[in-house]
Amino acid sequence: MSETSRLARRMWHQLEPLHAVLYFSPQAFEAAAALGYDVESRWPSYFAYRTAPLGPIGTRLATATYYSFSPAAIAGQVPAVWAVATPGQVLDARLTAVDRTYQSLADQEWLSGPEVREAAELARRAAEGAGVEGRPFAAANLDLPWPEEPHLALWQAATVLREHRGDGHLAALQAAELDGCEALVSFAAIGAAPVEAFEGRGWSEQEWAAARDRLAARGLVDAAGQATERGRALRDQVERMTDDLAAGPWRLLGQDRADRLARLGAPLLGAVFEAGLLPMTSTLGIATVKAPD
Repeated sequence: MSETSRLARRMWHQLEPLHAVLYFSPQAFEAAAALGYDVESRWPSYFAYRTAPLGPIGTRLATATYYSFSPAAIAGQVPAVWAVATPGQVLDARLTAVDRTYQSLADQEWLSGPEVREAAELARRAAEGAGVEGRPFAAANLDLPWPEEPHLALWQAATVLREHRGDGHLAALQAAELDGCEALVSFAAIGAAPVEAFEGRGWSEQEWAAARDRLAARGLVDAAGQATERGRALRDQVERMTDDLAAGPWRLLGQDRADRLARLGAPLLGAVFEAGLLPMTSTLGIATVKAPD
């Protein structure tokens, strides 16, 4: 793995939590409820918030872009989310949600200070250097106008960069010949997250078992559903390719400026961890709580 690929992975750990609060904060659920979404489950607002940059898409395009969600789960949300609010209304609501979330988390002096402005400028420079070929989520978010408020511009840049990485991750999964359900089964098989953590993706027990059988036939999991050495090697290959495909923006920004961005964003990252907004057990692939001192 190149140094730039390692940097891409490290910056993913720095920026993913700043983006992901949109799907978990009370303020985000309040903004979604104000539009009329059912917030008893997080999925209606999740699909609305994340899909809105793509416009009023239908089930097939949503299935293609989300990949690891079952088609049935997606069909239950898209295009139904557009009967509640338009993509434009959702885009406005998500910025309102992020603003209120960050305001509740961060020190007001920091939010209005030069550090967040510099962090936003660096993150935007990296985001605007992201190639969008074959990356629909990244491209759609990059097409949006940049918010004037620095903390919102920081969030939007973090969103572009995480979607850029996510789009590349799907390409890596396809290269490994892992379909949507197999991707999750193989991830659980290496102990990355318990099987229960993937229930929201909508795959039935029968579909999960069938995917496990297919992986077993390839020698990737054993009879107990645990990853074999070959299975772990394939998952390592997926992660390496994901990091390599995510390296472009960080190659452009450079090590020193990326380090500076990480230092500038540390107060907000720490606040996210301290607030406990992200689930302790999740499928994000990153730490969601602060490590003990």
